[in-house]
Amino acid sequence: MGKPKDLSEFDKDQIVMARRLCQSISKTAALVGCSRSAVVSIYQKWSKEGTVVNRRQGYGRPRLIDARGERRLALVVRSNRRALVAQIAQEVNAGSDRKVSEFTLHCSLFCMGLHSHRPGRVPMLTRPPPKAPTVGT
Repeated sequence: MGKPKDLSEFDKDQIVMARRLCQSISKTAALVGCSRSAVVSIYQKWSKEGTVVNRRQGYGRPRLIDARGERRLALVVRSNRRALVAQIAQEVNAGSDRKVSEFTLHCSLFCMGLHSHRPGRVPMLTRPPPKAPTVGT
């Protein structure tokens, strides 16, 4: 389950102002269009801290390969389509201050839709020329 969407600063200020004007929790929730528990928690936060600014930040480790890095990676791959991931890693890490592992590159390439491909054996469309008879047997 994802994290719920935050209320805007305007909505939070509306909640605080409505509660300060002695409006009920239910009427305030209907005014803003949120749950009653959100009204209670925002007003409690305002009364304790004096502000309703949310300090929630993103979670997890920041990505090593951003959109610009993906474009650069695609350029490196297209310049040499037969290169191994180890060779691509050397090329990418040569011009960058952040070192990226082969596994990270492999995952990024897969997400970009660039996978390795081994052609399967298919029957020939034309007959091969007949072999010349060998002399001496």
